[in-house]
Amino acid sequence: MEKLCVIFGAGDVFAPRKKFGKTDLIIAADGGYSAAVAAGLNPDVIIGDFDSSDAPENTAAHVIKLNRDKDDTDMLAAVKLGLRRGYKTFVIYGGTGGDRLDHTVANFGALAYLNAFGAQGYLVDRDAVATVITDDKFAVPKQARGTVSVFAYGGVASGVNLENLQYSLTNAELTPEYPIGVSNATGDKAGVVSVKSGSLLIFFPR
Repeated sequence: MEKLCVIFGAGDVFAPRKKFGKTDLIIAADGGYSAAVAAGLNPDVIIGDFDSSDAPENTAAHVIKLNRDKDDTDMLAAVKLGLRRGYKTFVIYGGTGGDRLDHTVANFGALAYLNAFGAQGYLVDRDAVATVITDDKFAVPKQARGTVSVFAYGGVASGVNLENLQYSLTNAELTPEYPIGVSNATGDKAGVVSVKSGSLLIFFPR
């Protein structure tokens, strides 16, 4: 069974819909510790600069205190920790919403960072999940029903194909300036998104 690195941030957390196994790594990024506990989970690691919350005490988790003067966000530090431990699939809760829109945008960057290092990240929101692919193909989960949006990420995306969705594209070019891929929808068959050159930020139903 695939091992997961599950990270909780301090944004809006929508309860996980699955149970995690013994081989899964649960990381709380700073204030995400409270969210993880509220979801009934005991994090294996708590990492952050604790500028918005105090470092937890009386916990069995390994606590890593970061310098507040740093380049990485707490979330990116958690992502790097998971990569160092060999994880390839990441699920991020509490990485959207809250009172910091800039943190949500930064977490899209964390998805791209994971993708650049051969891993796949999924950023979970209330009704949707975001992921990034580069020169690759992504199959929308068969059970997903609803809106699918696809954006060029980090530059021009060429050779984009959208199959089995309400609106199809064939060998298209997407640019960050023109969001032609917004508000598509699932169909009767499982949707497939692919890109020959470049990166795509994909949102699909949770």
